[in-house]
Amino acid sequence: MPFSPNYAPTTVHTRLGPDFYDAVRPAVFPKHVLRHRDRVWDAKVGLGDLTDKEWIDHFGRFKPLPGALEMPLALRYHGHQFRVYNPDIGDGRGFLFAQLRDDAGRLLDLGTKGSGQTPWSRDGDGRLTLKGGVREVLATSMLEALGVDTSKSFSLIETGEELWRGDEPSPTRSAVLVRLSHSHIRIGSFQRLRFLDEVANISKLLSHCVEHYLPEARREDEAERAVAFLEAVGRRVARTGAAWMMAGFVHGVLNTDNINITGESFDYGPWRFLPVLDPKFTAAYFDQTGLYAYGRQPDTLLWNMTRLAECLLPLVAQERLEEALRGFEPVFRAEFDAAMRRRLGLASAGSEADARLVGAVWKFLIDSQMPFEQFFFDWFGGPASEARAAAGPEAERYASEAFAPVRQAFSPYGPDLRIAPDRPYFGGAAPCTMLVDEVEAIWDRIAAHDDWTALEAKLAAIAGMKEAYTATSA
Repeated sequence: MPFSPNYAPTTVHTRLGPDFYDAVRPAVFPKHVLRHRDRVWDAKVGLGDLTDKEWIDHFGRFKPLPGALEMPLALRYHGHQFRVYNPDIGDGRGFLFAQLRDDAGRLLDLGTKGSGQTPWSRDGDGRLTLKGGVREVLATSMLEALGVDTSKSFSLIETGEELWRGDEPSPTRSAVLVRLSHSHIRIGSFQRLRFLDEVANISKLLSHCVEHYLPEARREDEAERAVAFLEAVGRRVARTGAAWMMAGFVHGVLNTDNINITGESFDYGPWRFLPVLDPKFTAAYFDQTGLYAYGRQPDTLLWNMTRLAECLLPLVAQERLEEALRGFEPVFRAEFDAAMRRRLGLASAGSEADARLVGAVWKFLIDSQMPFEQFFFDWFGGPASEARAAAGPEAERYASEAFAPVRQAFSPYGPDLRIAPDRPYFGGAAPCTMLVDEVEAIWDRIAAHDDWTALEAKLAAIAGMKEAYTATSA
């Protein structure tokens, strides 16, 4: 098999033992058509030289990768779903297929979605719709371009079955997705152990997470390790949440089983991007109370972190955990301010200037209701982009008195010299966006005509956006 020299498989997760997973067999599909392959990350994990046939053998038929897991593992977890505790969930249509190290030595998981039934499928068929797979490819690509720490849509293979779903026209086409993630260990993984009162396994999972994913939390004393772990997870979750907010992204289903211990964004169901800044905007049609609305995402993440803290109570005093949780809000605020600078390509001007800038921009976007992404496109580089913004479609808004506080807040800033506002992307007529109508139009062409050109064009546009936002050496 043509594996690259940096191919580095491992079976680290099996060290936890069978209390944490169930070995399963993947579904057998009638057809395999490769629809998407991440040509950046396949090379980073030593799989870039696989032919498409070999790729399908591993990620459509799930032939084990040499040196990796001999059988897929359906991971066990519980979770709060819309704040109702559910002890009957786990990997119901996915599994951990393999673990690899990337070219920097970081441990990564290859996990699936739509790979068949498991002991945790309940009444589900264990399948994924092709539309759901396409949506996840789009979501992860866009978020990565905007600087969000996200899982990668490593592979999408159409599988030739007809699926019946209540939320889209049926029958609809099937697919299996493979995600590349830093970790699939969730808050819900700890919740299950707390629910079952398996204190020794809580301790075991904590040590595993610290050793392999959160080395900054290493401590000899277990209580100190638990506190440092909670703080480390909180910092990562806060950073991702702030990046979501600055990307105008609404996850849609922020259940505790959808938050992992590395803080990486994953599991994209009814996600949306904001057309305009609206704190009440929701992504899921079934979220009728707006529990997971855009503006409630920070509070929801803290609520989820509190559930993680509860799982650590057998290991450390409650007062220590409460103290650690109090650190979440200031970290989130600092990350939010930093995310604003990154989105606008600005060099630091100090925390007070950052706070003024965030306040001025947010008030302007809410009051004006101008297109969310257009603002960041027009003003990337801050004052250095004045002429470009004045020539754009929103010039009249920028000339108004309402914009004056933003202009004033911009004054202490210069562009981050690692990210030039004159890159080709910013010379275009409009920003790359991912609004729901665009997503539906891409899918409609696939569903009606098997026409994948719109998806390919959008992914190319996102690649250009990513290049524009990527920092280089100063």
